[in-house]
Amino acid sequence: MEITPKLTVVGAGPGDVDLITLKAIKVLKQANVVLYDALVNPELLDYVNPSAELIFVGKRRGCYRYQQEQINELIVARGKSHGHVVRLKGGDPFIFGRGAEEMEYAAENGLEAAVVPGISSSLAVPAYQNIPLTKRGSTESFWVITGTTKKHKLSEDVELAAKSNATVVILMGMSKLSQIVSLFQQEGKHDLPVAIIQEGTTPQEKVGIGTVTTIEEIVEEKQLSNPAIIVLGDVVSHRQKLHAIQKEVLIKGYDNE
Repeated sequence: MEITPKLTVVGAGPGDVDLITLKAIKVLKQANVVLYDALVNPELLDYVNPSAELIFVGKRRGCYRYQQEQINELIVARGKSHGHVVRLKGGDPFIFGRGAEEMEYAAENGLEAAVVPGISSSLAVPAYQNIPLTKRGSTESFWVITGTTKKHKLSEDVELAAKSNATVVILMGMSKLSQIVSLFQQEGKHDLPVAIIQEGTTPQEKVGIGTVTTIEEIVEEKQLSNPAIIVLGDVVSHRQKLHAIQKEVLIKGYDNE
């Protein structure tokens, strides 16, 4: 039987197993090889074709088991020897996931290439904390920015975003939190609400809510660290507002009985 070398880059979603798509599950069942990252919930591997080879290629504790170039070469080699390779990535593979790079390399080396989008942590993690990225009357847009660029520096887009009225979501930005806070303070946004959500949508989730002025103290108090998402904007207040409404309704409900 002739082998058809193929790569499918699959988004695993933000952490909660139930947030992977049906299409992603179907692809996992068809895989001959699965290369998966550290941010992928290991429970998802239960859906993989039982005869498939599983290869962990993620980053743990600051160490790379494989460099990106090695991952690219592994995809091509396994595609040509085994057939269908699935590259399973946390969140959505096209949101700072290097999925596009891997697809291009695979295509250049004779593999078919496809993608299955995933639910991005940039959207889902705030949503699980009742933080809408857009809300009529509060914000008309949102920015999703990487906190750490290829050169390991804070993206210059954060400075531009700080000048806007948009909700700002920063991924991989915990090590640059002081710089981020400083940029928003320079724009006079000391009281802007901020949420930091660590390991969102998982049972290990931790949350810190404050303002641009107080968030660093809250991070230290709650011992928040990566993997975490930083959300800056008035929409963060919706979480507390919703809680207050629910509490009031509950109290009124008891009063009416």
